Amino acid sequence: MTSPHQQPPLPPTLDRAVHQAAVLGSPIGHSLSPALHLAAYAALGLRGWTYRAMECTEERFPDWFRSLKVARAGEPPWAGLALTMPLKQVVIPLLDEVSELVRVTGAANCVYWDADGRSRGDNTDVHGIVETLTTLGARAPVTACLVGAGATAASAVAALARLGVTRLDVLARSAERAGGILDLAGRLGLAAAVQPLDRLDRVLAADVVVCTLPSAASAPWAQQLDDAGPVARGTATPAGPLLDVSYHPWPTALVQRWEKLGGTASGGFEMLLHQAGEQVRLQVGLPDGVPVPLGAMRTAAEPLLGG
Repeated sequence: MTSPHQQPPLPPTLDRAVHQAAVLGSPIGHSLSPALHLAAYAALGLRGWTYRAMECTEERFPDWFRSLKVARAGEPPWAGLALTMPLKQVVIPLLDEVSELVRVTGAANCVYWDADGRSRGDNTDVHGIVETLTTLGARAPVTACLVGAGATAASAVAALARLGVTRLDVLARSAERAGGILDLAGRLGLAAAVQPLDRLDRVLAADVVVCTLPSAASAPWAQQLDDAGPVARGTATPAGPLLDVSYHPWPTALVQRWEKLGGTASGGFEMLLHQAGEQVRLQVGLPDGVPVPLGAMRTAAEPLLGG
């Protein structure tokens, strides 16, 4: 019998040849993906599988990706790729098939190959955001605040729609920057409006908040939570949980200040963990009933936070 702390044995269909996988982007040296995926392979008993971080620019990526179709003697076949921006967009026209989430968000952070050798793209960031917010207690939220309108914002909107949000405030530097996000929100059935970044009253009253600003940009915004005086402290605690998609450096200033106000918050590591777990499921081909080893993945990568 398998103990509660052991991963169930893989079915025979997954006892297959060694594969390779990688995360690509520029810069990529800080990525936790190798630690996460290698821990999953070890827990699943996929011996000899490799996963590495590869520096790759958007200019070089198309030729490199096309070259994967040429078999190299002695090289293991590819199981999948994880991609950072802007490769999440660059890869889309190169793929044989993309998921509906990729079509909606315009971003594919996960590539894998099916049994017929066709390349497929998916967006597992949405899964990561949904799982993180659900764990934080975002149960049937109606209102949400999205801080920032950059690369991850589209995935956040799709995730908020999945959670049932119907009203969305987008806090951005300008309405022009948020135009694409407003259009996406409308297509997904959300009533959305742009608000200035200093509308902390809207943030503190929302059922759920997602900040997609880079850590360097979110720190000054987070300082406003301390400087706002009666605006911030007039609310006993924030109404809902907050997800700050940044995790480097850790802990982020925004998470610290949100918790100081009495709110519940999570940094981007939880999102990263769950989206990586979904990538493992797709790239390894885990059948229903075989869980992704999230515990082993967390144990391997958490000590690297802030490094």
